[in-house]
Amino acid sequence: MKIYIDSSDIKEIKNINKTNMVDGITTNPSLIAKQNKNIKLILKEICQEVKGPVSAEVAAISIDDMIKEARILKRIAKNIVIKLPLTFDGLNACSILSRKGYQTNVTLCFSASQALLAAKAGATFISPFIGRLDDIGENGSQLIFDIKKMFDNYKEIKTKILAASIRSAEHFCEVAKAGADIATIPPKLFHNLYKHDLTDKGLKAFLDDWQNTNQKIE
Repeated sequence: MKIYIDSSDIKEIKNINKTNMVDGITTNPSLIAKQNKNIKLILKEICQEVKGPVSAEVAAISIDDMIKEARILKRIAKNIVIKLPLTFDGLNACSILSRKGYQTNVTLCFSASQALLAAKAGATFISPFIGRLDDIGENGSQLIFDIKKMFDNYKEIKTKILAASIRSAEHFCEVAKAGADIATIPPKLFHNLYKHDLTDKGLKAFLDDWQNTNQKIE
């Protein structure tokens, strides 16, 4: 499973990208707004740092305006992916842009039927939001299982499942088990994934034993 970082903070992205584990980036209007900088400058910096796909979301709601914004965003860098809302106009825009060779990410997916329509529209990625489903008492991770099973039934579907709204290590592991192609996670969660109390205790014990015997690696 590939790992994308859900952030528009270039400092956070650069720090995590040092690990060579970052396969791509997802952004949205809320994340962009936090930086208090022009969207073009933010995305240009990110695309220079990360060579994988970088999702940039349109703010328009009509087909014509979505297409117009997509053209502007695409000129920023070759690895820009146009992020579109899962609405009637968004699906129409996805279909048009996909036929023109744009990479697209259809976002705010909450059902398997929505995912199938996005795939039919030629979406490069579909972004199911599992955390928000959990918020309303549904099983968000089950949606990844359902979409994966559906897509596996049809060889012509090339759309990648990009699991989003991931809020915990448990979510991360669940979507991996479900067969998500990609998980996009906030920087804070990335750093939580490698942490465990027993790891810390074990390392302390090793170092204590080492120091007690005055060992050195020279």
